[in-house]
Amino acid sequence: MLEDESDNEKETAQDRLQRQNFPILASFTVLRGLAHSNTDILTRAGSFAEAILQAYSQMGTSNFILPLHPTPFSDHAPSTLMADDQPPFAKKNGPKLQDGSKSKRDELTPPPHAVGPEKSVLSSMIQDPEEYIGRAIEGSLTPSHFYVPSHGKLFEVLVDHFENGKTVELVALTQHLMDRDLLNTIGGPSAITEIYTYAPTAAHFDSHLAIVKEKYILRNIIKSCTESITTAYDDPEDVQEFLDSVEQKVLEIRESAETTEEMNVKSAVVEVMKYFEEFLAGDRGITGMSTGYGELDKMCNGLKAPDMFVIAARPSMGKTSFMMNVIEHIAITSGKPAMVFSCEMSTVQIVQRLVFSRARFQFQKLTKGYHPNKGDLERIKQASAEISSSKLFIDDTAGISINDLRAKARRKHRDEGISVIAIDYLQLMRSTSKQATNSREREIAEISGGLKALAKELNVPVIVLAQLNRGPEGRTGSSLGVPRMSDLRESGSIEQDADMVGLLYRKVYYAENQEDREEDDGEAELVLAKNRNGPTGSIPLTFIPDLMRFETRSFSPEPN
Repeated sequence: MLEDESDNEKETAQDRLQRQNFPILASFTVLRGLAHSNTDILTRAGSFAEAILQAYSQMGTSNFILPLHPTPFSDHAPSTLMADDQPPFAKKNGPKLQDGSKSKRDELTPPPHAVGPEKSVLSSMIQDPEEYIGRAIEGSLTPSHFYVPSHGKLFEVLVDHFENGKTVELVALTQHLMDRDLLNTIGGPSAITEIYTYAPTAAHFDSHLAIVKEKYILRNIIKSCTESITTAYDDPEDVQEFLDSVEQKVLEIRESAETTEEMNVKSAVVEVMKYFEEFLAGDRGITGMSTGYGELDKMCNGLKAPDMFVIAARPSMGKTSFMMNVIEHIAITSGKPAMVFSCEMSTVQIVQRLVFSRARFQFQKLTKGYHPNKGDLERIKQASAEISSSKLFIDDTAGISINDLRAKARRKHRDEGISVIAIDYLQLMRSTSKQATNSREREIAEISGGLKALAKELNVPVIVLAQLNRGPEGRTGSSLGVPRMSDLRESGSIEQDADMVGLLYRKVYYAENQEDREEDDGEAELVLAKNRNGPTGSIPLTFIPDLMRFETRSFSPEPN
């Protein structure tokens, strides 16, 4: 009898508590349903629902059942949630979830952030604006780095005051925000005071600044990946272009995270004197990379980033040989990393040319029964060792697209630090965009523009070979065979995008009789028809066909 009375008392107490808490239960249920059905309401409902849950848990009970509404993305029936379970918008330190079947991170988990370090950075900036606002600006901090919008707005106001020479102190700052109806946006006077007193010392400013920037990078990664996933689900028409844009976004995040330290005057003086000493010693007379051709280096001051150097010629003039002579000097003689994209020749063919050209051995002799002597073998062995130990990278993908080329160049630049890129040749590349499908001129323009953009993006010089049309062969007299920039095939955009245009030709190719052929044999010329940052003019060269090499002739051109 006593047990029955006790049970009745328990039931009565439970029913009474249930009735008392019914408004809380109902409010939480409605808010949860709204949150699942409307993401705009979620932001406003989240904090209230969390407060409801906290108040409910403080009542000392956890055995009431809260009904859940099904989400619009689920076909399952409504499930149940215990009162001490954590809703999707609850904080990590709130009531803990019961162990359930779901192990993945909730889709509503907030992105990475660090509110404390944000407050600490702002606190230091208010307490000592002359020191720490300047350091924040030097550290490339922006309002978007802050996760809390009010923190970003306060940072913007502080920087504006600092740059306009206004006094930054608590009372004036609060009044300024009040006058512009921004005080409530920040959180009111109490929020300003809390931030001001948050950091007792600014000793940890740099470390807290680094944390804020790291969290911003993580949020950017999440945002970029989320956008990419969404676009991928939408089935983009141009997958290659989409892939290129994804990689570009990731690289932009990496570049935005890098900061360049300011060079002090002492370091600058050391660099100037080093350059001066090298110049006096004859070791350095150009600011860019040497091409190995003295007259060309004088006219263009070496290959400089982010220049695009187009070398154009008719077939069989030696475009590839000249380009590889330049790359050989940069990658093997000077020891700088270089990347070659060959759409015409295989890697083995290019390396074969390099080895025997550098060893100055005529490979064609072998086909005539010639046996190399000891000196030949030693030179070939040395050339092979030098090329093997160099950081020369060759990609011989036929008909490579501009998107693929840019992606491969980015990775190689990131991994190996390549200092120059060479492409053989532009008209053998392709563009995969829909706009280029029906227009060859548009396709060439996209490729040319993409290569120039790559030079700027990676900050390296890019050497591009291009084919000329039949214009030189249609000329007469002394102009026979002499190329012009207007002879560039299929697109005038090449001429516009290029910083330098070199037109290569050999007179012997147009010789009309044997006498002229013998007289002009070996003579070649590189006409520097465009030089954005220097003079134009002709550079006399000597071509050695058996070695596939161009060498400078002892003649000084007169620049225009």
